[in-house]
Amino acid sequence: MISREAKAYGEAAGLTLWTPYMRGRCGVLGEVDADVVASAVGFFPPGVVRASWEAGASLPAEEAARRYAGVCDAFGRRKFAGLPAADADRLAGLLEAVAAEADVIGAPLFAGWRAMPPPEDPLARVSRFAHVLRELRGGLHLVAVLSCGLTPLESVLTGASILIPSGDGNARYFGWPEPYAEPDDDTRKRRADAEELTDTLVAPAFGGLSEADADEFVALLGKAAKVAFG
Repeated sequence: MISREAKAYGEAAGLTLWTPYMRGRCGVLGEVDADVVASAVGFFPPGVVRASWEAGASLPAEEAARRYAGVCDAFGRRKFAGLPAADADRLAGLLEAVAAEADVIGAPLFAGWRAMPPPEDPLARVSRFAHVLRELRGGLHLVAVLSCGLTPLESVLTGASILIPSGDGNARYFGWPEPYAEPDDDTRKRRADAEELTDTLVAPAFGGLSEADADEFVALLGKAAKVAFG
């Protein structure tokens, strides 16, 4: 999402800020009102979503999704280039099997991305289906957050990311207006509960894997992560 491939796509499309991300990631929803997009991405302020989505109206949603899929595929070909072909093919197959097993309820972006035509080469398929499963967890995490009585902003403030380790920093990055309330112990507990509930909601998608397949899946993911990120 912040790769050189993503940057090149935004520049080629003439889109800036959150617009290439919103149009690309959420283009699988079709030409919908921005509120539909906001309901799916969840953790962004609705005003930011609307401004970003409508600013990219010159790029049709279907085309934006297709280009964004190309970004994902090209990223995989570059970052997983050191992964042996047999490992890439097996990992792609396991990722795809989990995606096929999962229910779409509560995860509209997962449903949209799973329906996109997949690439043929293994390295791109690893990246694509990792993205598809990320959308599964992302959708179900939003369900879990709301179920545990958190607002999207409270969830952002009690979380962190690889790039931005502070909740305030993430909220600012996403575009939530300041000032931010300091999360209390109850809010942090609700966030921990939401993480646990997310795992519970996602788990059935992996139910079709045998114990041996699951162990191999974990090992291959670790190998792929090491190849991609050192």
